Amino acid sequence: MSADYILDEEITDKNFEEIDIKYKDFENCVFRNCDFTQCDFMAVTFIDCNFFDCNFNDTKINYVSLRGAFFTKCNFTNVNFAMTDQVIYEFRFKDCLLDYAKFYKLKLKKMQFLNCSMVSVDFMESDLTEVIFDNCNLRLAVFEGTIANKADFSTSYNYTIDPEKNKLKKAQFSVEGLKGLLMKYDIVVK
Repeated sequence: MSADYILDEEITDKNFEEIDIKYKDFENCVFRNCDFTQCDFMAVTFIDCNFFDCNFNDTKINYVSLRGAFFTKCNFTNVNFAMTDQVIYEFRFKDCLLDYAKFYKLKLKKMQFLNCSMVSVDFMESDLTEVIFDNCNLRLAVFEGTIANKADFSTSYNYTIDPEKNKLKKAQFSVEGLKGLLMKYDIVVK
């Protein structure tokens, strides 16, 4: 087996350097309390991997494939996902910090964001069809030219979404979230 292909490993408390990650494929691996902040993820693939309490703050994740990657309690502050490989990919975030992350023009159909802080996240021109935003803080998140048909925002809060600049057919919102859809009209909703 190649040193560039890592299978069925559990990696704990590791501070990754660029050399540890570049041009590698990880399959069915578990990462716990790992720090990736010094990494430039060039041509990396994660297949069926789980990440717990990992730090990706300001990490560059260019040309990364996420195929069944699940992140729990991870920090992705200021990470740009726009250059991720979009061929056969799936990822989920639970209890993660995604403030200032960028998902510009990505196809995120059916993705799940569960109990995440997503302050000032950029979703411009993204496809959020059937995405679940469960109990997420979307304060100052940017939704423009976004397709959010059948997306579920019903338990999330602090969002401002212009229905005239986004596709929201059959998207779900709570009554409390209506003010975020009407903000541009300067209407007071009580």
